[in-house]
Amino acid sequence: MRIKKTDLKQTLFESIRYIIAGVLTTVISIGSYCLLTIFLDPKKEFELICANIISWFISVTFAYFINAKFVFLTKSQKKAYLKFCGARIGTLVLECIIMYIGVSLIEFNDKIMKLIVQVIIVIVNYLISKFLIFVKAKEISMKSQGVDNDTNR
Repeated sequence: MRIKKTDLKQTLFESIRYIIAGVLTTVISIGSYCLLTIFLDPKKEFELICANIISWFISVTFAYFINAKFVFLTKSQKKAYLKFCGARIGTLVLECIIMYIGVSLIEFNDKIMKLIVQVIIVIVNYLISKFLIFVKAKEISMKSQGVDNDTNR
């Protein structure tokens, strides 16, 4: 199986766009988390999880729209958004578990732990988005624009 230069170039540019979107989403996630911890005490487990979930909701909403429009070049669709949120709930659970272990059990700094966790989550979310969420949405979007998917490969 031969890989075309256009496929490689397209994948490279998509990956670069995803990294940019991931950095922006991470800044929003960490920034909103830091703002929330002004009012919520991360030393209290319940407040730590609340701050994490609220910052997650803010960053996931941002992430969906930037991924749809900027990274995977698709139109926003309700079904894709629901799948996106469903997948992100899975990574939220992973994030909360890692944050709980790192901050509450190991007593690691919550801000540094949040940054480490975000790197892990960005990688997992990219793989889920690329191979499960935006695959069908991209094909539907291309068909609605009159573009044959096979000619773009």
